[in-house]
Amino acid sequence: MKPMGSIIEINDTLQISKEQGFPVDLDYGKHKINPLKVEQFSDRIFEFRNKPGIRLYQSPPVRNFLVENRNGKWIYWGLIHILEITHDHINKTTSGKYKIIYFNTPDEMNKAHELIDRTPETRL
Repeated sequence: MKPMGSIIEINDTLQISKEQGFPVDLDYGKHKINPLKVEQFSDRIFEFRNKPGIRLYQSPPVRNFLVENRNGKWIYWGLIHILEITHDHINKTTSGKYKIIYFNTPDEMNKAHELIDRTPETRL
């Protein structure tokens, strides 16, 4: 017998891979040398797709964290606003659109993992 009800995750972090829609323009090696400025991306809307599970994110003006999942390692890039969410209830996935509102400096990226995550397995 199947249990009744729904499972919905509430997140403050959009953790995605390049395959799921992490911006290909964001290169960690280059960012460490010449940090990106949010103004460079102020007119861009990004999309993510097929994040497993039905998920809810914080709505603007509340921020969400943008995290790149690179082979299981988490890179804390900065802050975003989730602009749109679509739930696929058949495949149980979440897709959506977001805007980058702040980039962490390379030092802040390291500190964010230390303060927010603290999981040794996900540290780059």
